[in-house]
Amino acid sequence: MDLQPLSCPRVAFFGGSFDPPHLGHLEVARAAQVALGLDTVLFAPVGEQPLKPQGSTAAFAHRLAMTRLAVAGDPAFAASLADAPKPTGAPNYTFDTLVALRAQLPPDGALFCLMGADAFALLRRWHRSAEIPFVAPLIVASRPGEQLDDLVAFLPDGLTIKAAPGLERSASQIDLRRYTLRNSSGQQVPFYLLPGLDIEISASEIRGQLRDHAPAVSVSQTPQPADLPATVSDYIRAHRLYR
Repeated sequence: MDLQPLSCPRVAFFGGSFDPPHLGHLEVARAAQVALGLDTVLFAPVGEQPLKPQGSTAAFAHRLAMTRLAVAGDPAFAASLADAPKPTGAPNYTFDTLVALRAQLPPDGALFCLMGADAFALLRRWHRSAEIPFVAPLIVASRPGEQLDDLVAFLPDGLTIKAAPGLERSASQIDLRRYTLRNSSGQQVPFYLLPGLDIEISASEIRGQLRDHAPAVSVSQTPQPADLPATVSDYIRAHRLYR
């Protein structure tokens, strides 16, 4: 899926390196999709991350191919070129990507920005970070080792947050906490937290396992709970990645 008009009314952008995409990514996306009734979660491998000048281990073409394999067969998931490398080599900024995606939505559409707690912890450093939630409300998924008890500590300057009234569990029985973000101009947007997802999401550890277990790695051979889809594992072996 590229920057073609999006016909789905409720879409979440899920950006990241996906180096490689693993079962933890899929579980987070599934929880968000079910809890918030999303029509589509766009998995968008990033071209050039400003906060990771060293770049990704695998080339973008490989990460995109693996992402397509990881989401294949699930009608609620799609790989996206929304954050593909720019012809100029300029960095990819989430704010710009979200603005472009929002323009592709129908008038009744809603765009969200899904991220893990590790990405949320760095939000203050992002380009135009205080504006991002007002382009696409944030959905933040918890991660072991990341403390989200004090959400204010991670918010960009000028934003405040307060708990919104209502249940803390969605109709799907997935823990979902709702908040309201406000900026200095008085604008308000929803903010969503998925606090109960104790999923190990560590692509760097998986890359280490792949190096240790090379040349053959499969889900059954790898002891980590957040593992690889079999199709992604096969792709890595075929292309001799992460060796």
